[in-house]
Amino acid sequence: MSIVLVANGPNLGRLGSREPEKYGTATMDDVAALCMQWGSEHGLEAVVRQTDDEAELVRWMHEAVDAGWHVVLNPAAFTHYSYALRDACALVTAAGLVLMEIHLTNPHTREEFRHTSVISGVATGVIAGLGTDSYRLALDAVAARA
Repeated sequence: MSIVLVANGPNLGRLGSREPEKYGTATMDDVAALCMQWGSEHGLEAVVRQTDDEAELVRWMHEAVDAGWHVVLNPAAFTHYSYALRDACALVTAAGLVLMEIHLTNPHTREEFRHTSVISGVATGVIAGLGTDSYRLALDAVAARA
């Protein structure tokens, strides 16, 4: 069974209570359960993690490369400025692994500073604006390419 790391960045641990009109009412625990279910439907083991720490997210990308794990990444606010995370993501795809960048909302319909992603240029693909279905579609994409 292939492993896919589903990594989530800052403030996503507050899902369900943080701006539910934008992010929905599903909690991170709900998202984790859904990802594990959707992954198993494709023969993937989803390892779901969340952190508010940029360095930890970078370490997880290194771990994915070393272990040969594909990645579904919701970089949250790090999307727009974390060159350290971008460089770690480039290692994932350079290793021949799939890296799907996802967002619950569509950053292009929000504040202008959210329109730029430093991650997209090194990601295999980007899915945004579909709520928790963004994770499902990313896992579908990983399964199709793994």
